[in-house]
Amino acid sequence: MVFEAVAELVAEHNDCDPSEVTMDSSFSELGIDSLDTVEMIMNLEDKVNLTIELDQKVETVGDLVRFVEALQAEQA
Repeated sequence: MVFEAVAELVAEHNDCDPSEVTMDSSFSELGIDSLDTVEMIMNLEDKVNLTIELDQKVETVGDLVRFVEALQAEQA
């Protein structure tokens, strides 16, 4: 679920199909800078109903997905 939400947000930002986004896709390769990442995380919070305090660098879609899944596990 988290991956699908992130892929959808990335696809919206890049005007591409979510199937083109993989866990190994790096945000820099996707043309997503730090400001875009902050905006995307705010939108992701709404999608997964979770407050995300990003306290580490995330470079790939997979990094972000694992970070959010860990937060979900902590709050479960």
